[in-house]
Amino acid sequence: MSMIKTALSGVAAALLSAATVAPVAAEQPVQANDFIKLFEQLSGKQPGVRKAHARGLCASGSFVPNPSEYFIDAPLLTQGELPVTMRFSIGGGNPAADERAPGTRGMGMQITLADGSRHIFTGNNFPVFAGKDPQTFFGLISTFLPDEQGQRDPKRTMEYAEKHPSVKANLAWQQSAGTAASYANTAFFGLHTFFYNKDDAEQTKFRWKLIPELGEKTLSEEETQNMDADFLADRMKRQLAEGEVSFRLVAAIGQPGDSNTDPSVQWPEDREQVELGRVQLSGAGGEQCTPINFDPNVLSAGFKPSDDPVLRMRSAAYAISFGKRLSGQ
Repeated sequence: MSMIKTALSGVAAALLSAATVAPVAAEQPVQANDFIKLFEQLSGKQPGVRKAHARGLCASGSFVPNPSEYFIDAPLLTQGELPVTMRFSIGGGNPAADERAPGTRGMGMQITLADGSRHIFTGNNFPVFAGKDPQTFFGLISTFLPDEQGQRDPKRTMEYAEKHPSVKANLAWQQSAGTAASYANTAFFGLHTFFYNKDDAEQTKFRWKLIPELGEKTLSEEETQNMDADFLADRMKRQLAEGEVSFRLVAAIGQPGDSNTDPSVQWPEDREQVELGRVQLSGAGGEQCTPINFDPNVLSAGFKPSDDPVLRMRSAAYAISFGKRLSGQ
């Protein structure tokens, strides 16, 4: 029971003002707009903001690539230093989410190449997704909806997890997750499988991770008690003033038996790790992220997404959220 209560605060972080509706069974097909509606039911109508990861901090910097034999002639890695726009965020659709709460943190990063093309990386601080496919994930978050009396029932989530084991690894992570001490001290996982194949070269299968060079750090419940609910922006700006804030972009090279399509399953830890480059931030704050849709399927030349159904669903859901946000809905 404690695992599910903690998971509720993580997976459904800051999902307040929820409407009372009946959940949709995971076995039913779901569309991107179903997710948008569900997020709005969980977090209430929040016009003009992102429907997920609503509270965030924009940052800017540069990407210095590290060419690799696995990614020969990739423009992303052969054009020298490139500009970066990043957005760090809190899970959930509440733009006033309490940053002292443990659980989900997100990251979107846009690297702009010399020809104006873009490569977008979108990740979270958990290493596995909460479900093997969109239907399973939708069913899980539907269990967070309140009943007719306005009460959430953790037992429903427990029962759902027993019937849908692909959600268990993420729920277990949520149980142990602390509060991020800073976005600069948080690692982010791409979760999905991608491929690189330039010309006639051998195809490379990989999953990426962004590793903070300041080290990973979380806060205990006691440490958060005297902190402000919006401490993350100030902490990032202070760290930038004190020195470098940087990350290493690393690719785990997949083997034939590693899953291409299931983001709820981690690859073995012994997979070869290849450094793709270094991201260094120069500033934080501002609205430069506002016109950006951080769609993880926007890739530079030579790269392509896998057939992961969760990854495919993200493009459509992000596009709907983007349109609603820019139109003030």
